[in-house]
Amino acid sequence: MSLKHTLAAGLLMTTFGVSASAQSLVYCSEGSPEGFDPALYTSGTTFDASSHPLYDHLTEFKVGTTEVLPGLAESWDVSEDGMTVTFKLREGVKFHSNDQFTPTRDFNADDVIFTFDRQGNAENPYNSVSGGTFEYFASMSMPDLVESIEKVDDYTIVFHLTRPEAPFLANMAMDFASIMSKEYADAMMEAGTPEMLNQAPIGTGPFTFQAYQKDAVIRYLRNDEYYGDKARVESLIFAITPDASVRYQKVQAGECHVMAYPNPADVQAMKDDESIVVMEQEGLNVGYLAYNALQPPFDNPKVRKALNMAIDKQSIIDVVFQGSGQIAKNPIPPTMWSYNDAIEDDNYDPEAAKAMLEAEGVTDLSMKIWAMPVQRPYNPNARRMAELMQDDMSKIGVNVEIVSYEWGEYLERSKDKDRDGAVLLGWTGDNGDPDNFLAVLLGCDGVGAANRAQWCNEEFDAKLKEAKVLSDQSARAKLYEEAQVIFKDQAPWATIAHSVVFMTMRPEVDGYVVHPLGGHIFNQVGLK
Repeated sequence: MSLKHTLAAGLLMTTFGVSASAQSLVYCSEGSPEGFDPALYTSGTTFDASSHPLYDHLTEFKVGTTEVLPGLAESWDVSEDGMTVTFKLREGVKFHSNDQFTPTRDFNADDVIFTFDRQGNAENPYNSVSGGTFEYFASMSMPDLVESIEKVDDYTIVFHLTRPEAPFLANMAMDFASIMSKEYADAMMEAGTPEMLNQAPIGTGPFTFQAYQKDAVIRYLRNDEYYGDKARVESLIFAITPDASVRYQKVQAGECHVMAYPNPADVQAMKDDESIVVMEQEGLNVGYLAYNALQPPFDNPKVRKALNMAIDKQSIIDVVFQGSGQIAKNPIPPTMWSYNDAIEDDNYDPEAAKAMLEAEGVTDLSMKIWAMPVQRPYNPNARRMAELMQDDMSKIGVNVEIVSYEWGEYLERSKDKDRDGAVLLGWTGDNGDPDNFLAVLLGCDGVGAANRAQWCNEEFDAKLKEAKVLSDQSARAKLYEEAQVIFKDQAPWATIAHSVVFMTMRPEVDGYVVHPLGGHIFNQVGLK
């Protein structure tokens, strides 16, 4: 064990008493959250640290499934035309408190209105706080969808929509829809510290926020006033450990109970170790390289196609995923309904790729490939992937420079319409609906936000918008299948891989469930 590792472990145990209490569950997480207000971000790292332990939503996903259950809304009614959704809110739900704030009332309709109004109303004073980039809200076309939110009484709320929206109830269970305390927001605005909503979070969730040391540790305590099933452990600790090998060492040493994103090369050894439990599940994910379709020559689909043909995806699967992934040909995973298996992938053909570039008048091309600084389920080693792509591109005369940034900065910079370079990113589904991949990541409303390819195709977008308003899944599936044909022809991405998700833990961990939507949820996890 390195000195650095020893000191880090010592700090963790000294500060939080990790090893002293069987009631403390320690999760070795892969990175620091960007903040604790989920609506401002799109990273699973941030959602794991905020949305899941600290907040609730109007609807919730049953852990381990995409089944929608009642949450802060105990029931709902959708009108026949699909244009109004009425939620009956749960009574008696308590918000957390901290040194700056003690709530004087329970959760009610005002909190729901505040949660969504701040994201879509430029006049709301919180619309620009902490950067004010509500990426999910914008990319999901919520400003166009929600005409108004009506408060009938303290515990009845009505969403008036401009059109039917098939995945609306599932969308309300997503991280961006975490319900915030209006009373807390008002108090912090009056105190001149509105940023505390993002830095010292107050929610209604199963854990309360206690402390955060950037790049080191996050501490939570059980919320004993939680309206639902109480957490099984007294405290939850995120030991922030970016290096997968170090995370594994900590699990072996008993310093962490659970870790995510093991190195693919280590998985077999973990499975062979009787003191380690490895869970696995096909991931509802895709990893991709997004070109910037607003910047020449990447505004030319034939150039993008040529570059795609230069990428040896099988080598990436072999070297980076080491058997834990499969080649991706579509922007949605094969386990998702509407997946178009009839589509043929771009052949790996460097000579044809080179000839296609020359036919388009592109020679001596230089480009940047952005490599993520963290492991994600859809990309366990972005730097190595970028290096393989760099080598592939050199074979067709394209010079590649690899760049990277700190994770939060990477996500922010990569949204820029003027971004220089193609960006390695990916997606794990939020709600089990194809719309969550196709519209959020590739729709016109996502340009400058979640649509990192900055690609707006009117024919593609029209099919997505038509599919949104239909209730018949087979009719929706046909439109999504047609949209995938357009995507493949236009090639805003190089689709790289779909991965298997592995979770590594100690045998005393009880009740952990691998969630298909990618979140790491510890509400009902205990220690034997």
